[in-house]
Amino acid sequence: MNVSADYRRIITLAVTAALIGLFVFLGMTVQVPYVALGPGPTVNTLGNVEISDGKAPDGKKLERTVPVVDIQGVPTDPTNGHLNLTTVSVTDDIRLFDALSLWASREYSLTPRESQYPPGRSREQVKERNTAQMTGSELTAQAAALRQVHRPTKLAITSVGKGGPSDGLLRKDDEVRAVAGTPVSTVEEMQQAVREHKPGEKIDVDVVRDGQPQRVTITLGKVEGTDKAGQPKTVSFLDVAPAVVNADPAMKITMNVGDIGGPSAGLMLSLAIVDRLTPGSLTGGKFIAGTGTITDDGKVGPIGGITHKMAAARDAGAETFLVPADNCGEAMSDVPKGLRVVKVDTLPGAIDSLNAVNAGKPAPTCSR
Repeated sequence: MNVSADYRRIITLAVTAALIGLFVFLGMTVQVPYVALGPGPTVNTLGNVEISDGKAPDGKKLERTVPVVDIQGVPTDPTNGHLNLTTVSVTDDIRLFDALSLWASREYSLTPRESQYPPGRSREQVKERNTAQMTGSELTAQAAALRQVHRPTKLAITSVGKGGPSDGLLRKDDEVRAVAGTPVSTVEEMQQAVREHKPGEKIDVDVVRDGQPQRVTITLGKVEGTDKAGQPKTVSFLDVAPAVVNADPAMKITMNVGDIGGPSAGLMLSLAIVDRLTPGSLTGGKFIAGTGTITDDGKVGPIGGITHKMAAARDAGAETFLVPADNCGEAMSDVPKGLRVVKVDTLPGAIDSLNAVNAGKPAPTCSR
């Protein structure tokens, strides 16, 4: 009997078992510095959503059903079909085995945690930022849609930076008509008019306040920004937050998207407003989904997680997906079977494309 060989075999098995046990323990307990991105919820902007309405005296959660896009005070047109906004789910606090499982599923992708939760920011702070981005997206979505259907809008000051160049000179709700003699009606036009002048210059800003035209002279401040090539540059600023807003006192638009944050729902919210305020159906009864940021003058911008959003849309039943032009390359890398991809770069272009789809005609695609 070879006692030495048996002893070595036992030791080898024991060490192997210990290593396997250690690996399993680490796999189940060690948190990796990544988050998993995957398909998130989709919401029909032409439909309804349940929102929290506090709690009842017995502690039960109260909810009520409201339109995602609610327009009151003016006639609206009936809608049908779907115009779904899409989202990306973010799974945090994942362990090593979870990360491997999610990655192997091919439904999720792993990305460094700091891409979603920057160092020094808590989850609550990130949530607040995303909520603020959604609020801004709702404002620009309204502006783009109202300008598209030729409803009255105005460029208004929504906040004034305390201690900044405009503090005590401009006020919240001032309607801005001109900057240094240049008429302005969009945020981009106002920013451009300001940046054509150097920090320290005095410029006149024409506003309407409480129904009365006024001219305010402001000494421009300076802030670190970038030039058109993306290079660092000191630029002038007023330290105000302008926005194009509804100027029809009879009309009220309210948006209810639940806990969804970020700016990428802008395009689909704009389309929902246009569909409600114009005759006919943008969807033709079809299931349309999409994504994209939007500016107050109707430009559609790129977003993140496009392939996950397309997968979520197809799983929900979408037949056509609106993709921002700048996301075309990534989008075409993984198109779900049966999903038609339509390229959009402006709100008018998106409307034209939907009309073409409804008529059975060709619409712009990412392949051409």
